[in-house]
Amino acid sequence: MSDNGGSDRGDVTVGALLDDWRSHLLRRVGRGQATAKAYLSDAGLLLAYCGVTFDSPATDLADTMTARRVKGWLAARTTSGLAKSTVARNAASARNLCAYLVAEGWLANDPAAALEVAKPDSRLPAVLSQAGAARLAEQARSEAQVSGAPPEAARNWAAVELLYSSALRVAELCGLDIPDVDFASSTVRVTGKGNKVRVVPFGGPAATALKQWLAVRRVLEGERTPSDALFLGSRGGRLDSRVLRGDLHRLTARAGVKDVAPHGLRHSSATHLLEEGADLRFVQEYLGHSSLQTTQRYTHVDAKRLRDVYKRAHPRA
Repeated sequence: MSDNGGSDRGDVTVGALLDDWRSHLLRRVGRGQATAKAYLSDAGLLLAYCGVTFDSPATDLADTMTARRVKGWLAARTTSGLAKSTVARNAASARNLCAYLVAEGWLANDPAAALEVAKPDSRLPAVLSQAGAARLAEQARSEAQVSGAPPEAARNWAAVELLYSSALRVAELCGLDIPDVDFASSTVRVTGKGNKVRVVPFGGPAATALKQWLAVRRVLEGERTPSDALFLGSRGGRLDSRVLRGDLHRLTARAGVKDVAPHGLRHSSATHLLEEGADLRFVQEYLGHSSLQTTQRYTHVDAKRLRDVYKRAHPRA
């Protein structure tokens, strides 16, 4: 826990304790910014259920954070219609917070130690066909190259091409800086989950789109202090992932393809690599997965290709 200026522990508020936990998540555990934000949000809901506010003395937690209440909160989340993945994250947040509180001496026993929750579905997001991905990229290109097109059109074209070409997470894309892009080697340096850095390639269409975007990027930056952020929002700051999601949903509608989120383009890229025979280990590195088991979720989407190969090749098919 951070130093509170030598003050008595009774002066520490729950809010201050959560700030320390957030720092712990980011610096000691290696969680990403998005994960830490989600955990803090979950913790706020759990504490409210337990009758604790951010202004409450942290010493109140010993009486309010009981196993019964923590289990009751998770049960309420489970029966509220939330996705299994969300409830699983809620449980992970509660476990992490309670373990931290025990380690720091705020709780004598861990009230989340016995939490049980159904495993989240391993279904992948909707993916585009190869033809659909090509149509979406062409729609983005045509909108960006119309005479007088706003700079956002070029930005969205570059974002679509890079999301698909390099299979980036949306947070990774929005976190890119200009120096991360190396046109000489056609690679981009990506900071992924847990601040793990990987270098991934991008193709010719992505390079073309990025160069057009960089040529008009200054228009959005305006009079602001120059920023290294690769992708900018309409007001000149770093592009918000929510803005990109909205733009992509509208772009898929105009392209007449299946509605996908940015993560859908990442999954489409991985799926298409496997369809064309890419090695699973390569796809694991390409996606930045720490475990091959995570990457193996993609193998089922290629079942049709495997059946076709089997029918053509096996003598008893």
